[in-house]
Parts: sequence; structure tokens; C-alpha cells
Amino acid sequence: MTPGGPLTRVLLVAHGSDGDVLPFVRLGGVLRERGHDVTLLTHAPYRDRVEAAGLDFVPIDTHDAYARYSADTALLPDGLGTLDWLSFYRRNRLFEQFAGECRALAARVTPGRTVLAGRHTSALSVLAVRELTGAPAAWIAVAPIQPLAAEVARHLHQHVLAPGIDAARGDLGLPRVRDWRAWFSSADLRLGLWPRWFDEAGPATGPATRLTGFPLPDDGAADPVPAEAAALLNGTVRPVLITGGTGRMLRPGFHEAALAGCRRAGLPALLVAPHAETVPQPLPPHARRFARLPFREVVPQVAAVLHHGGIGTLTRALAAGTPQVILAHGADRPDNAARLERQGLARWLPEGSWDAGEVAGALHAALRDGPHQPRTGPRDAADGLAMAATHLERLLHAPSRLGDPLPEEEPGGGGGGRGEAARQARPGDPLPESRGEAGQGDAARRLAALSAERRRLVAARLRRRPAEQEAS
Repeated sequence: MTPGGPLTRVLLVAHGSDGDVLPFVRLGGVLRERGHDVTLLTHAPYRDRVEAAGLDFVPIDTHDAYARYSADTALLPDGLGTLDWLSFYRRNRLFEQFAGECRALAARVTPGRTVLAGRHTSALSVLAVRELTGAPAAWIAVAPIQPLAAEVARHLHQHVLAPGIDAARGDLGLPRVRDWRAWFSSADLRLGLWPRWFDEAGPATGPATRLTGFPLPDDGAADPVPAEAAALLNGTVRPVLITGGTGRMLRPGFHEAALAGCRRAGLPALLVAPHAETVPQPLPPHARRFARLPFREVVPQVAAVLHHGGIGTLTRALAAGTPQVILAHGADRPDNAARLERQGLARWLPEGSWDAGEVAGALHAALRDGPHQPRTGPRDAADGLAMAATHLERLLHAPSRLGDPLPEEEPGGGGGGRGEAARQARPGDPLPESRGEAGQGDAARRLAALSAERRRLVAARLRRRPAEQEAS
């Protein structure tokens, strides 16, 4: 037996770069350690990371296709309102990818023993396979902007991408989507991998998203720090770590502004950039570039982290208590940056302020603020994945109790998706009748076991009964 019940098959789907995919790898590892059979469908370059975590791996593309897709996403920060999304999907064969994910998931579903979970907004395949098989499905968001922008994404899919999605659904034997708002909200559970304080530092995601705390994306065995990087870390002046993340969705000028700011501030720079073509050449003498570094080891040793606002980078800096300066543009990044700044945990600059003087000033301000206490989740462990795993287990093994809080849950999380809400008490549901003291005790126990929302619904129904009886 596992903590959530009998052995379960969990099928995960993740899209994006490290900040999106690695939390799913780690979540799969937690579920595997609990005795579940876990498969992760994601991009081909993540095979080694997935298999090292002991998970079954199903590629959703090839190395070359992912490289083309990644290069194409460089258009996204400036193209959200103008990009030809239908052409973007077609040239990257994303409709075919959606259909392939659906077939791979459906072939692996064991009735009554399978949970589907995918990245919020992008993993439409888990919703389609939920329809095909009846297996419960969860959407997992790694940043608040994903649920906050769900209506925008729904509008895009309904009015631009629907023909391609409906064609793929037809090949699977599913009808075209008639009610996009209902289908886009049909996940049985929605999880947010961030803590309550981060949610409250900006527009709240609302009661539909259960909050678990941040996951650390890189908590496995770390590679050694290269000698050249170690020499910089051990120098007389600690360097600034500059990173724009592992993808290519980066505003042009980011690296130039970051390097110029470090030079103006008189600080050496440790630049981490996997794509050499995104970095100015030649590098200035105060900077050294590395394709990758073990952030778990490096981030606690640098003077500050100067980054793009990606959720994985900011989480690692929060866990280390390292000062942060964020040059945020596009996607979830300005929202992430603003939330941290409101909490006094980072300085951030919008694109219009990306000049050497502004960046240097932000760096000096962050260094004056100094290190802060590690702050990532509800507990010192700074890891919300165990709680997320428990929610997924309950999705299959205790569906009637999905709305109940876990003892260790982030307060203020709220309930799950519409599929889950449908299982909560409704004002028109019949109430259990009770007779005598034994019945009253049983009713009290049953009421105590209900979620707060369900108790409110029951109380409202009881208040209406005298009025209804008088009216009759």
C-alpha cells in the first residue's frame, strides 16, 4: 500500500524548458518513491533526466524538432499579440504532437488505477484522454500567470487553433469541442506549485487552484563546479550570476544590459547561457560564460543573481536567500518579478530601464538589502512536491474528499477544478436524515468531516428549510 492507496499509474505531461519540465521530473520521482508507476511525456532532450529519476520516458518530439521549436519561441516575448499562432502550431507540428500525446496516454491508461496530470494550459492531451477513458486529470501550474491567463489561452484555442485540435480529436474518435470554456475548465484538480505568500503578493489565482509551495527544480545529485567558475567564486570580489534560463524565449538585449550593469557596478559576472549565439561576442573581460552550472551549489555563493524572472531561477535564489535583480520581459516573468519586489525579496526593471546605470543601481540596492532568510514554501524544506503528490493520490483514491484541506497544506489554497467542484455538495442535494442521539452523533461526525465550503452549503440549505416549510 502507498500513502494514497493501492498502486497507481501516474501519467505526466510537461512542455517547455527546465523551469517547466524539471518540477515534473521531481514530482514523478516523489510519486515513484511512494510506490507508483510513473511515466513522463516530454521533450526528447530530457530523456536522461527523466530516466535518472527512475521514470518511464515517452518523447513527444525529437532533438531536432525541439531545437526548432525552442528557436521559434524566441519570437514569443514580442509576439503574444501579433504572432501568427496557427502558423506557429503548424510549422512546429504541435497539432500532431497533441494527437501523439493523446494516443500514448490512452494506450497506458489502466481503468480505475490511472491519474493524468499535465502542465497547466498546454497539456490539453490530459483533458482529451480524460474524455476518452474516464481517468481523472489534473492541471499543474508552475507560475500564477498560467491560471490567471487561462481565459486568454482559451480564447486563442477556441478562435484560432480549434480547427487543428478538432481534427486531431476526430482522429481519436472524439467530437469537436462545443463548449470551450467548460472543456478548458474540465480538469478534476488544479494545483499551483507556489506558496500562499507568493499568490497574495499579486493578483490571486483564486479558490480553484490548490497551492502546495515551491518545488526546487534541481535537488538531485549536483555536477561539480568547474574549476574556472570555482576560481571566480573564491575571488576577492564575489561575482554576480547572470542567467536568462535554459530556453530561447529571451528579450534581445538582456545579456548586453546585464553585462553592462555588472561592469558599471564594478562586479565580475558568472554568465550561464546554454545557447552561445544569444551572448554578445567577444565577452567583456569581467565575465566568464558557462553553458550550465549546478545552481544548487553556485547560487548560495554569488553576490546576487541577475536573471530573467523564470520561476525555477527565482525559486533557487529564494531557497538560498541570495539577493535578486530581475530584468523581466514576456510570459510570466514581469508578474513573478513584481510579486517578489512587493515582498522586498528582489529588485526588478522593466525593459525600458535596461541600461547600464539602472542595472548597476538595482544591483547596488539589492546588495545593500543583503541576503534574506530562505523563503520558498510553508516549511523549511522549501519543497511543495510531497503535497502535490498527495493531492494526485487523493484524486484517484478519495475523490469525495478532494475539497478537504491536507493537514500540512498551504493555508488559503482553495478547491480544485470544475470536475472536482461537481463532487462537492450542491444546494439541491438531499441531506442525510438522522434519528435520535445516535443519528445526531453520526450527523455531527459527518458534518465535521466536510470541507468548509460544503459545511457552508449545508448550513445555507438548513436555513432555507423553515422558510420553505412556511411557504408550503
